[in-house]
Amino acid sequence: MYIVLVTYTQGIDKIDEVLVPHRNFLQTLYDAGILLASGPQDPRTGGVLIAKGGIGKAELAKKLEADPFHTHGLATYEIIAFDPVKHAPVLAGHLSL
Repeated sequence: MYIVLVTYTQGIDKIDEVLVPHRNFLQTLYDAGILLASGPQDPRTGGVLIAKGGIGKAELAKKLEADPFHTHGLATYEIIAFDPVKHAPVLAGHLSL
């Protein structure tokens, strides 16, 4: 499983200009069964993505290169892999592909 920390490198005005294409991109990752959750940080300095296991870290990084935030030079990404050895029962079927 992965937590992806997205850090904005430009102002919110620039982020908002590509927010709809960014969210459309994220939807492709949901549709592919990769993402479990996503949303902005509070305060809005970036975002957080939660991705399932079953995809390699390098493959996930490659997919994130297509994010409009990346292609427009608006954000950086830190991918943190972890093994969720304990979790709420409701998550049991969602932690790996």
